[in-house]
Amino acid sequence: MFRFAEQRRLLLQAEFLRIAGELPALGAIRFWPAGDLAEQRVGPGSELEILIIHDTDQPFRRRSDFFTTHLRPSVGTRFLVYTPDEADALEESDLLLRRTIRLSDAVQA
Repeated sequence: MFRFAEQRRLLLQAEFLRIAGELPALGAIRFWPAGDLAEQRVGPGSELEILIIHDTDQPFRRRSDFFTTHLRPSVGTRFLVYTPDEADALEESDLLLRRTIRLSDAVQA
C-alpha cells in the first residue's frame, strides 16, 4: 500500500491529540507520546504508546486499565503509567522513560 506508514502516523497523531485533550481531566500530571510515534518511525503495525505520570495507588500492571476504560482509544494503544515518585527514581535507569522525556525535550527546544 502506497504511503500506508504516513497514513498510520497521521492516525496515531490524531488519536494522541484527542487523548491528550482528555488526560488532564483524568488526573494525568504529565504525558508524552512514546515509542514509534515519538521516534518518528511509524510503520503499518505501529501502535500508539503514551507515557503518563499519574498519582495512583494501583499496581503498575493495572494502571493502564483506568485510561483504556475512560478514553476508549480508536487504535491499538499502550498506556505506560508511572507515579511521580517512580518517574523521579527511574528517569535515568528506565530506557523508555529516559528516551521519551529526552525526545520530548528535544522537540520542544
